[in-house]
Amino acid sequence: IINFETGNTLRGWAIPSATDIAFSIGVLSLLGKRVPLSLKIFLMALAIIDDLGAIIIIAFFYSTELQYMYLILMIGSFLALLIINKFGVKKFAPYLLAGLFLWYFTHESGIHSTISGVVLALTIPHRVKEKDFSLLLKLEHILSPYVAFGIMPLFALANAGVSLEGVSTKTLMTPVPLGILCGLFFGKQLGVFLFSYLSIKLKFAEMPSNANWIKIYGVGILTGIGFTMSLFVGNLAFIEDTQHMDGVKIGVLCGSLLSAFAGYFLLLIVSNKK
Repeated sequence: IINFETGNTLRGWAIPSATDIAFSIGVLSLLGKRVPLSLKIFLMALAIIDDLGAIIIIAFFYSTELQYMYLILMIGSFLALLIINKFGVKKFAPYLLAGLFLWYFTHESGIHSTISGVVLALTIPHRVKEKDFSLLLKLEHILSPYVAFGIMPLFALANAGVSLEGVSTKTLMTPVPLGILCGLFFGKQLGVFLFSYLSIKLKFAEMPSNANWIKIYGVGILTGIGFTMSLFVGNLAFIEDTQHMDGVKIGVLCGSLLSAFAGYFLLLIVSNKK
């Protein structure tokens, strides 16, 4: 709404849509046993669905003109992965090889290549039979340390750098950072709470065990921690308009920090009262 009549800044509409799983779960974990395990699972599920939605948005709204030949080859690579899965292959090498082709063809097709990672993950075997193992869980166990202590910090370091020199309240009130801040802090918590409320009241879902509405609202606030994913979407939105990138970073930083502190202290107060 804030950026509706400001021309190309409307391209950043999807920036607040994603949730940074690592940071949001990290903040909730600071509360330790004060919050039930069900709330952590609830936040994890929300964040995963959130990020999948963001990736779909990237694929449809931030991709270039489609190249249909590469699109066909991309689908062919996906079918090859499904066949490998169907034959019950538990070696990673065939998935890696087909996945590299999938990534290349996706990139060349005009669809953002991040979608290839999601597609590849969907084809890696997860079911565990007797005296067998889950290849997906094994890969997750191997890759988790590299992602948590290598890729994520490097991504944050490369994308979050912004000079705060000359930043004032007036700077924060410009359309881009203000829109992002409001989307992350107000939009996410209200959207998550209303969706959760309607889902539970309409019997589509159940209230997490040992939780209540105020705790659900607190978790909703934590989904406003966009940070790395929001910065990623921001880079795509303004890839040819670098003048707005500092505004994106300031908006994401302020919105994420505000959500982290507000969500943490609300849940802390509620837990202590109990």
